[in-house]
Amino acid sequence: MMKKESRKIELLAPARNLECGIEAINHGADAVYIGAPKFGARAAATNSMEDIERLTDYAHLYGVRIYVTVNTILKDEELKETEAMIWELYQKGIDALIVQDMGLTRLNLPPIPLHASTQMDNRTVEKVRFLTEAGFRQVVLARELSLNEIAAIHKACPDTPLEVFVHGALCVSYSGQCYASQACFGRSANRGECAQFCRLPFSLVDADGQVVVKDKHLLSLKDMNRLDMLEQLLDAGATSLKIEGRLKDVAYVKNVTAAYRQRLDTILKRRSEYIRASSGTCRFDFQPQSEKSFSRGFTHYFLEGRGENIASFDTPKSLGEAMGTLKEQRGGWLSVAGVKPFHNGDGVCYLDEQGRLQGFRINRVEGNKLFPAGNVPRIKPRTPLFRNQDQEFERSLAHKSAERKIGIHLTLEENAFGFSLSANDEDGHRVTLALDHTKEQARTPQAENLRTQLGKLGNTPYELAEPAEINLTGNWFIPSSVVTEWRRQVVDRLTAARRINYRRELAVWKPTHHNYPVQTLTYLGNVMNDQARRFYLDHGVKSIAPAYEKESPSKAVLMFCRHCLRYSMGWCPVHQKGRSPYREPYYLLGNDGRRFRLEFDCKNCQMKVYGNES
Repeated sequence: MMKKESRKIELLAPARNLECGIEAINHGADAVYIGAPKFGARAAATNSMEDIERLTDYAHLYGVRIYVTVNTILKDEELKETEAMIWELYQKGIDALIVQDMGLTRLNLPPIPLHASTQMDNRTVEKVRFLTEAGFRQVVLARELSLNEIAAIHKACPDTPLEVFVHGALCVSYSGQCYASQACFGRSANRGECAQFCRLPFSLVDADGQVVVKDKHLLSLKDMNRLDMLEQLLDAGATSLKIEGRLKDVAYVKNVTAAYRQRLDTILKRRSEYIRASSGTCRFDFQPQSEKSFSRGFTHYFLEGRGENIASFDTPKSLGEAMGTLKEQRGGWLSVAGVKPFHNGDGVCYLDEQGRLQGFRINRVEGNKLFPAGNVPRIKPRTPLFRNQDQEFERSLAHKSAERKIGIHLTLEENAFGFSLSANDEDGHRVTLALDHTKEQARTPQAENLRTQLGKLGNTPYELAEPAEINLTGNWFIPSSVVTEWRRQVVDRLTAARRINYRRELAVWKPTHHNYPVQTLTYLGNVMNDQARRFYLDHGVKSIAPAYEKESPSKAVLMFCRHCLRYSMGWCPVHQKGRSPYREPYYLLGNDGRRFRLEFDCKNCQMKVYGNES
């Protein structure tokens, strides 16, 4: 029986810019995704070709891959520009493109792998199988999928690398199937311009106009955190573990990437069937704590099926970490019942009696007493308190907080002309430098000094896996300056060898004609250009409607949500056997007077949000 090949596991981190990308690598990412100069699903997170090239050059030294997002839907007149941009990205050395628009597959592309963005709405076996057969090398699954659903896709498509979100902000609608921002603000989420309609406050009213819930963020979800579910995700078939956050700052990238790196490494140490996808060992100058970075509270989302407390109704802003409750308030101070210490300068927030998020900054701390800066807020006893800014932790991330080193072996030996110095790294690269130097007997033992000098790898990407090996027949005198120069030369050669031997995956796109899972595409197909239309026609689709952004159908569903307000209220007829005291249909009523009808599709366990009916 043949031994099953180990599966490479990739920790995929976001990069808003070059700095974030480099720190993602330093803090343990096996791959980094970053926005192209144009046409990425985060219009505010674009990057220059020069920065992408610099990031790629840095990444490849560690065997880290760079994926560039070109995952918007495109107009006909944008295709040629996009094609030229992709060729330039390929020339800069990137490893893959994350794309949404099928029109790209019909362009003259370089041999670069394409990854199917979550904007394609990848949630079924049929869809993933189709994408695989079409030539996509990795598929980004919908955030809403459970472990069982991921496992079913992996079983059906065992050779397809599956990319799964593990951390960060959640879209309440299935990605690629949200048209609320376009409908309400003229800003398309499929064009990278989402206005975050889902984070706005709404009132829930019934068919008679009765207010069920007033002024709550009813579509706002908590943030995903699956740190404690990584092993289950690997066993279900996930290959790439993705952290959301291309708009997040560098402190977030450092902390969250490091937290997942540590957790993943503990799993890989005892699970030989999974191996790391890049090189080097990371060491951190801080203790990663995911709860100290931006969050609205945490949830596994639907990973274990439908459950409680996935929403953040009170606020769409960051709460931070729970710190305890207010004990008492006297004069200019507050006392806290909690186990975690506050620090001078910390930011504190809480929900007032009306459910509104309030906050203050601490001027100084004396034991469990907090002295706020400015006016002392009036807070009800036993109110939960949260820290949304930890000054000491932020300071630890403001400077160098990690280093990543590739393990090497150095061997100094003799040859007929003098000496040779060899370097052998953890990935099997080997270089040898022949050194012409006179052999002169030393007056004192030299071996330990030679080891010390060879071990001074300093700011290089390397560290000795074990002390340098000295294989000399005599106690030869070699000046420290000479050894230093030899070490520098061999390190430079090793770096050059690693860069030369880095192998990008090549993928030549070949036309296919297998059938798409459905024969009719509505606006949900997001077909914006003629090349995309031709792609679907070539794959058996008979009827193709234009994208919502091109032609908005009347009474269209704006959002398709697994999050369900019936369930949140305890009225789900399937899971809770509940019954509402209010008459349907329900509506979301915005502060601007606009009204959005809700429909509940229990067969597919889905809530639909329809367009404005004011």
